[in-house]
Amino acid sequence: MEQAKLKQFILKVLKADERLWNEDKTELNQTLLLDLIEKIDEKVIDLLLQEKDLREKFFVKIKDVFVFKTNDFRFFMEENKVDNSYTAYKNRIGLTDGKKFLKDTNDVVLDFPYKDCVLEGGQSTEEGTDTFFEYSEKAEQYEQKQGKRKEIFFNSVLAHDEIDRLFDAKALTNWKRFTKDGEQEVKEIKRDEDGTIKENLIIKGNNLLALHSLKKQFTGKIKLIYIDPPYNTRTDANTFAYNNTFNHSSWLTFMRNRLLITKDLLSENGIIFIDIDHYELFYLGVIADEIFGYDNRLGVLAVVHNLKGRYNEFFSPAHENKIVYAKNHLVAKIKDYSHDNSKDYPLEDEISKYKIVGLQRTGDGSKREDRPNLYYPIYFNKETKEISLTKKSGLIEILPIDNKGVERRWRWGKDKVKKDWKTEIIVKENNGSYKIYTKIRIKGEKPKSIWMKPEYSGTTGTNDLKFALGNKVFSYPKSVELVKDSIQISTDENDIVLDFFGGSGTTAHAVLRLNKEDGGNRKFIMIEQMDYINTVTYPRVQKVMEKENIDDSFIYFELAKWNETAKEKILACESLEELIKFFDEMSDRYFLNYNLKIKEFREKVIKEEEFKNLSLEEQKKMFIAMLDNNQMYVNKTEMADKKFGIDKEDQTLTSQFYNSEK
Repeated sequence: MEQAKLKQFILKVLKADERLWNEDKTELNQTLLLDLIEKIDEKVIDLLLQEKDLREKFFVKIKDVFVFKTNDFRFFMEENKVDNSYTAYKNRIGLTDGKKFLKDTNDVVLDFPYKDCVLEGGQSTEEGTDTFFEYSEKAEQYEQKQGKRKEIFFNSVLAHDEIDRLFDAKALTNWKRFTKDGEQEVKEIKRDEDGTIKENLIIKGNNLLALHSLKKQFTGKIKLIYIDPPYNTRTDANTFAYNNTFNHSSWLTFMRNRLLITKDLLSENGIIFIDIDHYELFYLGVIADEIFGYDNRLGVLAVVHNLKGRYNEFFSPAHENKIVYAKNHLVAKIKDYSHDNSKDYPLEDEISKYKIVGLQRTGDGSKREDRPNLYYPIYFNKETKEISLTKKSGLIEILPIDNKGVERRWRWGKDKVKKDWKTEIIVKENNGSYKIYTKIRIKGEKPKSIWMKPEYSGTTGTNDLKFALGNKVFSYPKSVELVKDSIQISTDENDIVLDFFGGSGTTAHAVLRLNKEDGGNRKFIMIEQMDYINTVTYPRVQKVMEKENIDDSFIYFELAKWNETAKEKILACESLEELIKFFDEMSDRYFLNYNLKIKEFREKVIKEEEFKNLSLEEQKKMFIAMLDNNQMYVNKTEMADKKFGIDKEDQTLTSQFYNSEK
């Protein structure tokens, strides 16, 4: 078939996919077509595959499988445009969102390598490195090495089954409850009347997998998500480097995967706060616009944490950023700041705390002639305490005349008196004379786009942590006051707050402190996969409850690790002979590093005198380093399998958590 006829035939076949055409199906969106081809879109590929001529032209058969020749198809479409002239397109060159030119729309979409993939992000140390042993042909022995973690990117189309399994609810182990008095056994998981879990939770494990494990129980129930993700800086201190070739794309994929699930977890009036510095601010903002919607972006805030600034070649950074999105801006609400100035408002009614000030105006502009219309009588019934603007028998007339007989004026007009007197006016008698007072209620302050308090500094965050644990054990912890202010303006007293980059536990600390201040019963959910969760995160939260005498508790548990069982068995070995005996089980049943030469290790290395002369601890360390950290977690549906070693108590609590039978 000649080129022109083949092109027309392709267009005819693709008419079946409405995504590719304008409304009257006269113009093919070739940009979108080529994008879908790159993504191996099933519908487009299937349409082409069904036609014999196209199958012979653009597919190659390998055994019983047809493989699509993506580059050949792209080249053909690019070279055979209906109108390839300069004049036709000179005014249509520019960025597109895959469907139309950005100049024709307000929507902006950020594309990057791996966008349609899932990155597990399974590092367990801040450095993001794995320890492994690699056989050296030159040295004829295994050498211990460290390298950046090599993550697998699962394509959402090609690895659909792998992603489904990855996102399945996980088994949960190592349950503990903590109060101000210390550790306790978990006997129950408390729930609200509607069945929602009403517990503070601290979860150890990969945060993407943990978020998906929370999905069934907490979809649509999280009021606030507060996260302080890895910033992906361009410095030697950058800890996000799963793939050095695509560092930027890896970070974007990592964040996109997690933000997609958080949108499901948010309540309809829910809000998410994301802390970020300038390196990824623009890119993260475009991703968040795409996920949450441009209209739902509530603000981009600057948080001043170091007014002096830090040294930089061009500008000294003095602030970080906080981007804020709503699930639905039509029902979301950002409240005023409350301030700890209640001592200035000593009185309180069913509405709020207040102080009183005379309704009669004083000072400049307070005389009758200054505002004649605000000089009028107010009538008071001392029996019923009612106020009226109409003269009636038995009512006391009160005029704005001061103690010296000078005629003043009221602060309020008649309409406001008539409207608000029941709740906002008090009449007091003193030696037979009556005075009228208004209530000045305690007020907050509308949050501004620049947040600046001394308490927001990094030094304050460090001191908050020292208060709980007694020493500095974490780099750059967030200030409790900063997080508390964010929670205060976006939640009510019974809401749930989620932080899936739990870090040192600042968000949990802030929730507990705010609850103590305003009598709230907010609950936190913290997720942290780094090993310091056991030395910093949950110990800090427990110490806060202890030192501040807070009558609350939290439940700690972990996503069940499959290779963790192997690790425990290795540590339990009491001799090299036991380790060698376990190696067969380890290589048959568990996931080992891809670069481990199992046969050579079994038949040669463990028999060498140099290996035998290592201490038992060094030998165990070598065995543990053989385990693959990319294959770690047990799905809830498989937890009863004896090979995983999950005890009955953990199985029971896991089922209670998911509100299901084992």
